[in-house]
Amino acid sequence: MKNESAPRLHDMPLEIAASKFAALGSEQRLSVLRALVRAGPEGLSIGELGARTGVTGSTLTHHMRILTQAGLATQAKQGRSVICAAAAYDEVRELSNFLLTQCCADCPPGQRNHDHG
Repeated sequence: MKNESAPRLHDMPLEIAASKFAALGSEQRLSVLRALVRAGPEGLSIGELGARTGVTGSTLTHHMRILTQAGLATQAKQGRSVICAAAAYDEVRELSNFLLTQCCADCPPGQRNHDHG
C-alpha cells in the first residue's frame, strides 16, 4: 500500500528513483556507466566503451538501451548506428543526491556527521 502523505526524500519521486536504481542492477551496466563517468563529458565511442568494459555487440547495445531509457546515459547516432555514448551527469548526480540529501536527518543534532568518506 502506497502512503500518499509520506514526504518525498528528494525532488525525484520514489518510483522514478527506484527505476533508475533498477537500471543499475547489473554488474555489466554498472561497469558501462562507470566507464562513461570516467571518460568525461565527451563520452566514448561504442568500440572504446566495449574495449574498456569487455561488454560488446548486442549485449552492450542492450545495456546502453536500458541506461539511456533510465536517463543515465546518452547516445549519439549516425544513421542507425550508435557512434558515441556518454554519462548523463545531471541525472547521475540527481540520483546520488536522492540518497544523500537526507543524510543523518534523523540523528540528534550533535551526532550529525556529513563527512562519511
